[in-house]
Amino acid sequence: MIPEKEGLKPGLSRSRPRSEGKAAHPLATELTRRLGSRKVLSSLSERRNYRYDAIQFGVTPVCVVLPETTADVVLVMQAARRAGVPVVGRGAASGLSGGAAPMQEAVVVSFTRMTALAVFPERREALAQPGVITLKVSEAARPYGLIYPPDPASFRTSTIGGNLGENAGGPLCFKYGVTGDYVRGLEVVDADGEVHVLGRDAYDLPGLLIGSEGTLGLITAATLRLTPPPRHTRTLLANFAEVGACAEAVSAAIAAGAVPSKLEFMDRACVGAVEDYLGLGLPRAAEAVLLVDTDGDDLDTVQEELALVEAACQAAGGEVRRAATDSESAALWQARRSVSPALGRIRPQRMNEDIVVPRSVLPEVVRRIRALGDESGFHLVQFGHIGDGNLHPNILFDPRRESMEAVHDLAHRIALVAIQHGGVLSGEHGIGTMKRDFMRDAVDPVTLDVLRDVKRALDPAGALNPGKVLPDPERADAGEAANAHS
Repeated sequence: MIPEKEGLKPGLSRSRPRSEGKAAHPLATELTRRLGSRKVLSSLSERRNYRYDAIQFGVTPVCVVLPETTADVVLVMQAARRAGVPVVGRGAASGLSGGAAPMQEAVVVSFTRMTALAVFPERREALAQPGVITLKVSEAARPYGLIYPPDPASFRTSTIGGNLGENAGGPLCFKYGVTGDYVRGLEVVDADGEVHVLGRDAYDLPGLLIGSEGTLGLITAATLRLTPPPRHTRTLLANFAEVGACAEAVSAAIAAGAVPSKLEFMDRACVGAVEDYLGLGLPRAAEAVLLVDTDGDDLDTVQEELALVEAACQAAGGEVRRAATDSESAALWQARRSVSPALGRIRPQRMNEDIVVPRSVLPEVVRRIRALGDESGFHLVQFGHIGDGNLHPNILFDPRRESMEAVHDLAHRIALVAIQHGGVLSGEHGIGTMKRDFMRDAVDPVTLDVLRDVKRALDPAGALNPGKVLPDPERADAGEAANAHS
């Protein structure tokens, strides 16, 4: 485990919070009495394991609750509200924006025991509690000839609740969409501890809650849409001598009418990291690699789409290789899904950006980000779901020798590149704490105030996952003071 000091964000207090003392917090005592010690973790050694997600450490919670039913969540919310203690929801903690790391003393509600899952093939639906691992939905649906398409890279470990909190995507997102596209209804516990069953009607309240990172309510169940899998899939790999050429090929293929199910790219640093890790025979000399799947029920159409992509890649100077067998295709996709662990072998920590830009500006954006990385001196790599313009520039660093302020400065400059090219801060990882301050660049002040009004309407006390998503309002008197001294 990374020592706590290595995960601290600049400005995060290093003082010892009250919850790290020996005496149990009164709320922990109450919850233990009412739920039992099996469902409540209150020792320091247990609580410390719930203060972080995959990218950031936060504050040790006052206690951790492992609910098994919606009624348990209701009890926690009501008790926490009376005690004036915030509540932070948590899934598998695989998030990459700091969304599940408590920023102040709070109760962490870990949903890992809420794993009930039922498939209704006649309706092509599944009913899942938030602790269900993403892959399990497709595994449960497959005997009925159905699948659940959203497939984040962490699909073997991430949970439905976390996917809903971040509106997670994955390689299939270009053709099949993201998590929110497969939600038909939600069961939610609000800040007052009331249970709501929400459909996607005139006011699409599930659409508001999906992607809200647990700041508007805690999702305790979701009705998910299932689809039949395609009958045929074909795969190709293309490598390019320049990263912008890869982006140009993607734009050209889509403009020609191709709708691949997957369009993923890795730059040279990613390819080298994966080769060092797995030795799959990827082209190390390439500046960029593009992985493509086309799929469908008609084989001729699948082949035609693959040919369109192949032609676009060759026109952009790419060298193309089609996967000859299913096992070869699986090995290529194993390479893409192994990027994250492979990068962990290069530096102990990384900041994973998640920008989305219009496809028309992809070549310019990937070139500009490459230049920023070269100028910074940091080890910066790029990969992502390039088909829908979702890029993951990763800043790899060692906090023992490199400045966290410099890391955040580079992340900010990358975010500005996206905004300046008509893009947004996040496609699937969320805002959390990592990009919270960048929201002032991405969203105008009037819209930010509207978002704060929504937050206040659903969470008046600010008790749900505080310190995430929305930056604090800038004080009017701060600007007046600055003018007075100018």
